[in-house]
Amino acid sequence: MSDRGYLFLFSVVVIIVSLAAAAWQVVSGAAASLDGLFLILVCGLVALAFALYVKFLLRTSLEPDKPAGAKGKK
Repeated sequence: MSDRGYLFLFSVVVIIVSLAAAAWQVVSGAAASLDGLFLILVCGLVALAFALYVKFLLRTSLEPDKPAGAKGKK
C-alpha cells in the first residue's frame, strides 16, 4: 500500500475517534462543564481538519494525470 493509502486510513481513524470522543462527552454528561465544552470543540476541530485533508486526498487522486510537457506549451 502506498503512503497516501496509509495517510487516508490514519485520517479516517482520527476522524472516527474524535467524533466518538465528542459523542462520549455528550452521552456521559461531561459536556455540561466548561472543560467538556472545550473538549468537544477541540474534537470537532481535529475531525474537521482531518476531514478537509481526506477531501483533498480524494480530489487529487481522482484528477487525471497531466502530461509532463504540457505545462509550458501553448
